[in-house]
Amino acid sequence: MLSFPHRYSKSPNIPTGFQLETNQIPNAQSLNGLLSKCNLQTHPAKQLELALQKSDYCLSIFEEVSERLVGFVRVTSDKGLNANLWDLAAQPGQYQEQFLTVLINRVLRIIRRDMPGCSISIAAPSIAINALKGEDFILDPGGIRTMGFQIR
Repeated sequence: MLSFPHRYSKSPNIPTGFQLETNQIPNAQSLNGLLSKCNLQTHPAKQLELALQKSDYCLSIFEEVSERLVGFVRVTSDKGLNANLWDLAAQPGQYQEQFLTVLINRVLRIIRRDMPGCSISIAAPSIAINALKGEDFILDPGGIRTMGFQIR
């Protein structure tokens, strides 16, 4: 998916009892736990820790009382033309779509501020489609399809 946003949407609210963090990166075990709960691909811990360290930005949503990770997305970029969103996930349940909307909205604001002009791509779970469309993402623009390669 690619986005060519022309507007800023209103910032969605985070539900009471949860906190968005841009400076607190979760550990690989916590992130893999969230990815697993969302039926998304998990990663070897050592490789995931390295990916988290090498990412340009990581946004996490934590439950305030338990400090449990309930939402996540990270950004990598060449800081010129392209930014890629990875590991977009939100805890299944009552707030899942709201968490996804918050993560996408906030990460796009950061990219627009710090990397203006970058095209933005993401491979996302189907639950995130509405949140992505709400931010003007276009599903497979011009018939462009992505391909992935799993490094082992």
